[in-house]
Amino acid sequence: MNAQAILTAMLPEHLLLIGIVLTVILEIAGKARHAALPVALISVGAATVAAAWLALSGYSAAPFAGQFSVSPGPLMAKAMVLALALPVLLIAGSDFGPEGSYGGEFSTLLLSSLYGVCLMQSADSFMTLFLGLEIMSLPVYVLVLLAWRRPQAAEAALKYLVLGGAASATLLMGASLLYGASGSLDLATFAQALSSTDPLVRTAVVLVLLSFFLKAAIVPFHAWAPDAYEGASVPVTAFMAVIVKAAVLLAAVRLFGEGRLVSPVLEIVAVLPLVSIVWGNLAAMRQPNLRRMIAYSSIAHAGYLFYAFLGEPEGRLQAVAFYLLAYGLLNLLVFTALPPAADDGERDKLENLKGLFHRNPFAALMIGLAMLSLAGIPPLPGFIAKFLIFKNVIAAGYVSYAVLGLVGSFLGIYFYFRVIQFMFMSPDAAAPVDGPVRRIAVTASLACLGAALVVAVFPGWVMAHW
Repeated sequence: MNAQAILTAMLPEHLLLIGIVLTVILEIAGKARHAALPVALISVGAATVAAAWLALSGYSAAPFAGQFSVSPGPLMAKAMVLALALPVLLIAGSDFGPEGSYGGEFSTLLLSSLYGVCLMQSADSFMTLFLGLEIMSLPVYVLVLLAWRRPQAAEAALKYLVLGGAASATLLMGASLLYGASGSLDLATFAQALSSTDPLVRTAVVLVLLSFFLKAAIVPFHAWAPDAYEGASVPVTAFMAVIVKAAVLLAAVRLFGEGRLVSPVLEIVAVLPLVSIVWGNLAAMRQPNLRRMIAYSSIAHAGYLFYAFLGEPEGRLQAVAFYLLAYGLLNLLVFTALPPAADDGERDKLENLKGLFHRNPFAALMIGLAMLSLAGIPPLPGFIAKFLIFKNVIAAGYVSYAVLGLVGSFLGIYFYFRVIQFMFMSPDAAAPVDGPVRRIAVTASLACLGAALVVAVFPGWVMAHW
């Protein structure tokens, strides 16, 4: 394949790479404090447009045969994840201040992580998948450390590093066993191995699957994920909850391919996500602050997403992508609308959200709408996403698992409505900590709200692109 074809196929990645180089140059020149974030926004925006353009034009290519390829589905997945990263950058922009600027390192690390995210969506071998996973993960460990306002940031980063390292080691062990059994590192061997009865191959499949469970924080591999979410700054928590989660689940769809689940993998994919749904929702009820509550909520949502793999292979990408889009937009809406505060540790305590509607009606309405959608209340996009997942599970014949999952999902309604009750039906907090609302945060909130309304009103049109 010639150089022009390689440049076209990897256009989103190259645009991100240009952004990385420019932010590094700005940091060296001492201009990063004010210029790095706009450069990152332009780079991610251009990469989003490039990925969407290639996908809508039906472009397919394999610039590195057996390692990296692109087609409309993965390209649209890249466009979606990159688009979801734009509000994260806007949140970071609203948090920047004279005493709290991250400098150029935040933009450089975030762009580097997004490069790994894009690489994962085009991986054709375990080698490329592992490379993308590490490029995505390593910058996030450092991003957690940039929570300059949180004293527990170092501990949170260490815990997230241990979790990520365990996931990487498990993936390598599974891939090596699969290579030993098949003689190939192609991702397609995993889909073929799903129906194997060879103990060695089954062990390899389970190890690879557990590595994805670790990255997605599925119970019982979730233990330190809430600590990492709580210890990070708001933009980084949003990035971990939305972008990292989306990258892992979309890569899992590519990994499973056209493979069908059979016992014992079927029971693992059904039972552990079901436990995650129940435990995530139950644990979220007891959390004292919004950030930690969303961490446990994301554990439950990861369970819903892995339920999609019980359905027919043809509908997996559509179900997972639509759910991630709805889940991502509404989670980002919460983070963009969350009022700023001088004390980042007090910012999202539920006690301090009491009476928010009387102090900041816009923020309360945005967060309340997001809570209703994440709870799965119709006709909001969260309901449509859950409906699509469970419809596919029932269509595949797993009615009992679908019923149990639906019952587990009802538990989440309590803590989502609890946030609404605090904001709308409680007296003002004794000592409100809200800071001045920034225009850039309002812009990010309106962008997320507009996109969520499009998803809710035109779900068929959105799904048609998958």
